[in-house]
Amino acid sequence: MCMVIFAPLFAIFAFATCGGYSGGLRLSVDCVNKTESNLSIDIAFAYPFRLHQVTFEVPTCEGKERQKLTLIGDSSSSAEFFVTVAVFAFLYSLAATVVYIFFQNKYRENNRGPLIDFIVTVVFSFLWLVGSSAWAKGLSDVKVATDPKEVLLLMSACKQPSNKCMAVHSPVMSSLNTSVVFGFLNFILWAGNIWFVFKETGWHSSGQRYLSDPMEKHSSSYNQGGYNQDSYGSSSGYSQQASLGPSSDEFGQQPTGPTSFTNQI
Repeated sequence: MCMVIFAPLFAIFAFATCGGYSGGLRLSVDCVNKTESNLSIDIAFAYPFRLHQVTFEVPTCEGKERQKLTLIGDSSSSAEFFVTVAVFAFLYSLAATVVYIFFQNKYRENNRGPLIDFIVTVVFSFLWLVGSSAWAKGLSDVKVATDPKEVLLLMSACKQPSNKCMAVHSPVMSSLNTSVVFGFLNFILWAGNIWFVFKETGWHSSGQRYLSDPMEKHSSSYNQGGYNQDSYGSSSGYSQQASLGPSSDEFGQQPTGPTSFTNQI
């Protein structure tokens, strides 16, 4: 039940906080010649974080000539993979919720429904782990590439001590950090649900029957062994009594010898 409730919500938070992100930073370059200065250089970037396509112009502090630069890096593959996994997980969670609520009888009618559910749950658990790990690494690269200190090093004007370069404000990455957290929460949620889905499959029930059959055979063989021992004990006692019979008869015939002897005398 927790899977039905939390899986769609966690998936929404994951792809919304990542796919809907847009941010930027602002820099300032104060040249010795104030007319060449630019105190508000805005650099905007957004999902899917193809930073090498983000261009901006900065003053060179050498006349009116301006320098055209781009950010470094491309984290689009990890970001798009993460969002794709989140979207498909959200759609599957909605479909599974409808089946659990309205088609429960057909779901349990044969073993095909639980088996498909189990396989898909395992696959999505693996995809969440891979996607969240890849996006965590991609986010780390985005933070480095958009660090104002790193961007200032790209400007030729900032390499001259007479010019003053500084960061006005840095990009806010809180929503992107949240997306990574929800990615790993989705992995924990889906991985934890594997056992509960496995219990619905025929593999689990067949495994229980396999474990119970040897125990029943062992108990039945034990009972048969006890019965044989009892019958063996009774039969042996009977044979002992039968063997004692002839000895007593022979013992009773022993006095006939001396009687015949006295008669002869």
